[in-house]
Amino acid sequence: MLACDFFETVTLSGARMYVLAVIEHATRRIRILGATAHPTASWVTQATRNLVMDLEDAGCRARFLIRDRDGKFPAPFDTVLSDTGIEVVLSGVQTPRMNSIMERWVQTCRRELLDRTLIWNQRHLLHVLREFEQFYNEHRPHQGMANSRPLNPLPTPIADPDKITRLNIPRRDRLGGILHEYEHAA
Repeated sequence: MLACDFFETVTLSGARMYVLAVIEHATRRIRILGATAHPTASWVTQATRNLVMDLEDAGCRARFLIRDRDGKFPAPFDTVLSDTGIEVVLSGVQTPRMNSIMERWVQTCRRELLDRTLIWNQRHLLHVLREFEQFYNEHRPHQGMANSRPLNPLPTPIADPDKITRLNIPRRDRLGGILHEYEHAA
């Protein structure tokens, strides 16, 4: 099952940018499909085609996609998905809880990234979002999934008490120190 949504952010020049993102319910893997100032029907349709190709390349099989009733989703959006066997489920009117996993990710993205970053332009926004997507999918633990990460398995637990007393945990900063990654140096 997939869920998608648009969210908006504002650049330093005051330009409003719309970001289209999709999340897999089972793994919580996020995919940023793009960002634009003007989400036209052709742009959204092409982003959907790119999503379908990405899902096929990854071997991901989805049956349903949840989306809201936003006017930014044109009819070809639903057509491209239905041609690949993905049924589009519309959320109810003014019921954000029907798409709560996606809404929660949008709030996480705002709180952990966009509220702490000054976005210069569309290129900078895409760079920052790609870094956050990689961080979210490969490093950030997800408590609801036993602290696993969408693209990496759980690390083996440390059972030896001698190793616990001498932990060497390096920190790697991303995006100029906004995001921090900690890893055991085996």
